[in-house]
Parts: sequence; structure tokens; C-alpha cells
Amino acid sequence: MRIAIWHNLPSGGGKRALYYQVRGLIDRGHTVESWCPPTADQSYLPLRELAKEHVVSVSPSPNRGRAFYLTRDYGACLDTIKAMDRHCRECAEQIDRAGFDLLLAAPCKFLAAPAIARHSRLPAVIYLQEPCRRLYEASPSLPWVALDRPSGWWRSPTYFRQRVVDFLSLRANRVQAREELRNARAFVSILVNSYYSRESILRAYGLDATVCYLGVDTKLFVNQGRPRENLVVGLGMFVRHKNIDFAIRALGYVRQPRPRLVWVGNMSSPSYLEELKRLAAATGVCFDPKVNIQDSELVAILNRAQVMVYAPRLEPFGFAALEGNACGLPVVAVAEGGVRETINDGINGLVVEHNPQAMAAAVEHLLDHPEYARRLGQNGCAAVSGRWTLSHSIERLEDRLLQVLDKVNLGEQERICCQDSRVLSSPAADVLDKA
Repeated sequence: MRIAIWHNLPSGGGKRALYYQVRGLIDRGHTVESWCPPTADQSYLPLRELAKEHVVSVSPSPNRGRAFYLTRDYGACLDTIKAMDRHCRECAEQIDRAGFDLLLAAPCKFLAAPAIARHSRLPAVIYLQEPCRRLYEASPSLPWVALDRPSGWWRSPTYFRQRVVDFLSLRANRVQAREELRNARAFVSILVNSYYSRESILRAYGLDATVCYLGVDTKLFVNQGRPRENLVVGLGMFVRHKNIDFAIRALGYVRQPRPRLVWVGNMSSPSYLEELKRLAAATGVCFDPKVNIQDSELVAILNRAQVMVYAPRLEPFGFAALEGNACGLPVVAVAEGGVRETINDGINGLVVEHNPQAMAAAVEHLLDHPEYARRLGQNGCAAVSGRWTLSHSIERLEDRLLQVLDKVNLGEQERICCQDSRVLSSPAADVLDKA
């Protein structure tokens, strides 16, 4: 297959997944080229190392003045949608001229489902991790909830301004939701990383999706058999929905000598990181944050730790838990999101409720029973090798893409047959038959 890739991803698990998919498809003999805007991350696992990458500019919208927008958020939303639509139209024209068989899109960091499929003539597939989380999850609150009733006079200028801003923000959210749904409908197939994500797509868009599980790079994430230290590890960006504060509170309930908590993330919110440091000091947890370290250092930490803690809010899949398993680590995970499909309680880790004391008790149990923890880690290695490798994931992806092409080709053949049938049944065809 000749496959065109489009993405607008930040650094993180989604970009890592795309990098592995591109590398795997090329290794299996497929021709791949990539398109992206300048807003996509191009330093973390850059696709240009694997294939030709076209960085197509995003032209800014004209300045219409403050009277047009009234609020910054509303104007930014409209400008972003229009700018990304123009960008996707230009990318689609380039892709269509190049003679590809298929378009495989990754999410857009602004709109989740991008507009690229609406502008391309190719059969288009999107590997969509999740809908736009801000629109469909209470994090911390849904954007559709009405303003609280005013405590004072409801006609006051302050409350009137709040209502105007709220109305325009609501309008911007509705426009974004409409455009995302319109974009998602344009894809021939939506692939997702878990059954949890499939349900999220169904709830948000009312569209069916197909599960196509990801895989772990078992050449990188390897159990090196090192001695384990009094160390607990966590992986994930230093942002609020990764729930690192919950992990710190949980470690605060673990008895002394309390293990050190090393947290590794490829990017951070400075304010949230400072908040985490203050929380760790208040709870007596030795917190060691590491931002944007090399993969070799990450693997070394995973091989020195005794336990991985994993508690992100509604994470669609959870690469980190399987990466820990691949390095022989048992995982203590909150039973939430896609991790319920990868971590089996008592098999390759322990699954607990979203309760700091429950996580602390599970961590203590593994620290107190190192042989049991080692057995869970070994089971995790076996599970990754048997189901969650990159080879498995690329086979699954390739099968799904070929199914889409077969379906499209079958539909085209049926359309041609219908046209031929209409021609043969026409009066002109009757005359030709008589002649």
C-alpha cells in the first residue's frame, strides 16, 4: 500500500504510537509519507527519521477587530477551525495528486477529529485516541453547565458580562463539537485503542469504531534483571489529568521506610509541578520528578523500581502500564479507562478503587511480598510478549487498513456493475442488441 499520514500531535503517547505505526508499516514493505502543520511536535520521535514529511503552513486568519469577537476564546476557536480547515484542504490536494491508496490520520491537538477526510478523495481512516476531552468530560466541569445563580442583583453589570462571556463560550464549544462530528463522519473507518475508547466515541459522536490495540517496543522496554530498589515509579506528563497528586497522596499513606516516588514525564505544567512538590513535602513523600529524559534512562528506572503506580483520569489506553510490565514491573492501577483491558488483578498487577488508602495498601502488599511482586512482573512480561508487542499491533493495523481498501474496492466494483446494468437495460442497448 501507498499510505499518506496526516497528524497534528503533541509529544506523548499518541506521538509514540504514530511513530511505531509508521515504522512498522514501512518495515512491512508499505510506502509512507507524512503531512502535518508546524503546530505538530517534530522533535519527539520525529517521523522525518522514517519517511518524507511535509510541513504545510497554517495561514493565520485576518484580524477582524475586537468588535467581531467580543471574547478572546470565541475568536480563537473560530480562527483555529478555519485555519485548520484551510491547512487540511491544502494537504488533501497534495496527497490526492501524489497517487496514494489510503489516508491514515492521527488526531489533531485542536479538534481531535481533523477535517482532512472531508477534503481528500482517498478512503480515509483515523486512529483516534479519544474525542476532545474538554467537551465531553467533567475536567473539572462540563462546559455545558449553566452559570450559578447570582448571589446579588441579577441585572448587575458584572453578572451581565458573565452571561455574555458564557453565551459566547458556549457557542464556541457548540461550533467545535459540530465541526468535530462533521469531520469524524467523513472517515471511512475510525480505529481506537481500547473498548473504553470505542464507547467514548459512541457516546460523543454516535459513531461506531473498531478496536485496534497498540503495542510496546519490546526491543527498548526490556527486563534487564537488575536488583530492585525501594523505589516506586510513575509515567505521564506533569498535567492535572494524569492524577499525579493522587499518587503522591497514596504514597503518603505507605509506612516508613517509605519508597521514593520517581515520576517521569516528557512535558510539564510548571504551576502543577510546583503544586506537586509542595504536596509531596506536606505528606512526607520523597518526590523525584524527571522531565523529558532519554529513553535509556527511563528503561533503567523501570528496571530498578519495585512497583509502578498508575492512576490517570479516564486514560483511553495506557501505554505506561504495559511498558512497565515489559520491564518486569507489577502495576498498581486504578480501575478506570482502558487500563482495565491490560492490567488483570492478581495476574500482571493489582487493580484498586480510586482511593489513596487502597492504592497505598496494594503498594505495601507488593513491597512486603517481593516474590509475589516478582511473579506479577514476570506474568506482565509474558503478557506483553504474547499479545502487546509492536509486531502484534502492526499486524492488527495492517489488517484493518486492508479491510478498508477491500471494502472500498468492492463498493466501487458494485457501483460499476450497477452502471453497466443500467446501460444494458436502456433503449440504446436494446437497439445495439438487435443490430
